[in-house]
Amino acid sequence: MKEYDIIIWGASGFTGRLVVEYLIQKYGNDNNLKWAMAGRNEDKLKEIRELLGNEDVPIIVADSNDRSSLDDLTKKAKVVCTTVGPYAKYGSNLVTACVQNGSHYCDLCGEIQWIRRMIDAHHESAKKNKTKIVHCCGFDSIPSDFGVYFLQEEAKSRFGEYAEQITLYVKAMKGTYSGGTIASLQNVLAEAQSDSSVYAILQDPYALNPEGQREGKDQLDITKAEYDPDVDAWVAPFVMAGINTKVVRRSHALAGFPYGKDFRYEEVVLAGKGLKGRLQAHGGALTMGMAEAMKPGSVLKKIGDRFLPEPGEGPSKEQRENGFFNIMLSGKLRNNQAIKVKITGDRDPGYGSTSKMLAEAAICLAKDENNIPETFGSLTPSTAMAKVLLKRLIENAGLDFDILP
Repeated sequence: MKEYDIIIWGASGFTGRLVVEYLIQKYGNDNNLKWAMAGRNEDKLKEIRELLGNEDVPIIVADSNDRSSLDDLTKKAKVVCTTVGPYAKYGSNLVTACVQNGSHYCDLCGEIQWIRRMIDAHHESAKKNKTKIVHCCGFDSIPSDFGVYFLQEEAKSRFGEYAEQITLYVKAMKGTYSGGTIASLQNVLAEAQSDSSVYAILQDPYALNPEGQREGKDQLDITKAEYDPDVDAWVAPFVMAGINTKVVRRSHALAGFPYGKDFRYEEVVLAGKGLKGRLQAHGGALTMGMAEAMKPGSVLKKIGDRFLPEPGEGPSKEQRENGFFNIMLSGKLRNNQAIKVKITGDRDPGYGSTSKMLAEAAICLAKDENNIPETFGSLTPSTAMAKVLLKRLIENAGLDFDILP
C-alpha cells in the first residue's frame, strides 16, 4: 500500500510544472487519484502550487543526490513520474530507488546512452520486483511507439498479417525547444565526445534491444537529403529518429518479434516534391548537422549559447497552444498490401502534448494496473501499457490515430 498514486518529481521545472498544471485542470477534484508534487526546493514548489491555484496538492522535498530522501519518496508512491534531466546526471539514483522500493517509474527521457545503462543495471531486478520502468513517455517516443503498435494491430485485423516495413514521415510540426531539452542534448554530445562506447551506442540501430538480440536489417538513420520514391518526394533527417527508432525496435524485441526478425523501421521528415522539396530537404539536413556539431567547446556552441533558452525556460502558453504535429506512418505488407496511419497532436509536440502524454502514462500505470499487460522490467510505453494507454491518449491527451484511405 502506497500513500500516493503518483508523485511528480521535478514539479518546479518547466515541463514538470506543465504536468502538474494538466493534473490540476483535468483531475484536480478527482478523489480517486492521490498525487503529490516533489522537488528539492520547497519554496519553489509552494510558489508553483499557488500560481496554479490549488494549494491542497501535497509537497514532498527530496534531492537527486540523496539516496535516503529518494527512498522515502519512492516508498510513498505507486508511480514516480519524473521530468528532471539531464537524466544521465540526475536520474540514476531515482531509478534505483524505484526498483528497490517497488514503485513504477515513467519519464520523458531521450538520452539513449543513459537508458541503455538503466536497462543493463535494472531490467532483471525490476522484473523480479514486478516493477515497470518506462522511459520515453513524451513526444519521444509515444507517437512512434504507439503509431507502429496501432498500424500493426490494424494490419493484422484487416489483412491477416503484419507489415514487414514501416516508415514514419513527419509531415508538419510546430513547436520549439526548452532550455532543459537543450541541456540534455548537449550532455549526450559531451558524453559521446569523451567516451567512444557512448558514441557506439548512439550509432547502433539496435542499441536498446536485449543482449543477444541486437541485430537486424535496419541501418543508421539517414543524415542527408534523399529522394523517396514511395512518396515521390524529398525527405530529410528527423532529429528524434535516433531515439524513436531504437524504442520501436526494443518494443518489437520485448514482444517476441511478432512482425518477423526482418522487420524494418525508419523515420524521416517529408520535405516536399520538386525543386522546392529538394531545397527544403537539404536545408533540414544542414540544420541537423549544425545541431550535432554543437559539441562542448565548439564555436557553434558558444554562438548558440547566446540565443538558446536556459534550463527552466521554454515556449509560452500561446506557443504551446498554437503548436501541433502531423505525422504519417506507411506500412508495407508481404502480400503487397499497404496501410497508412495518420497521427496528430493538438499542442506543440515537446511540451503541450508531451506533458499530457507523460501525465496519462503515469495515471495509466497507477490506476489501470489490472488492465495493462503483466510485463515488468525496463519497458517501452507500448509494451508496458498497450491499448489501455492508447485509449487514454485519444480520449484525454489530444492525440488522434486514424487509418488513411
